[in-house]
Amino acid sequence: MPNIKSAEKRVKIIEKKTLQNKSVKSKISTYAKKFKVAVANKDIAASEAAFKDVVSLLDKAACDNVIHKNSADRKKAHYAKMLDDLKAAK
Repeated sequence: MPNIKSAEKRVKIIEKKTLQNKSVKSKISTYAKKFKVAVANKDIAASEAAFKDVVSLLDKAACDNVIHKNSADRKKAHYAKMLDDLKAAK
């Protein structure tokens, strides 16, 4: 437990930011699941739309330092490969 007033304020700020970051990560996870379901159903149009949403969220999260830039790039590459494989299969 912090003894200094500024340290107490930092604890409150960190708690708020943690909740915000958790919300963003949860949203990314939700949209990633939607994308994976669309790919599993072999629905190219839905997959492309979901891919666009996931990439946008990943870029925003990386820009705000919610997730690391390399992590976002790695996930985007993985999802792009999934989409390319789906298109090649048709």
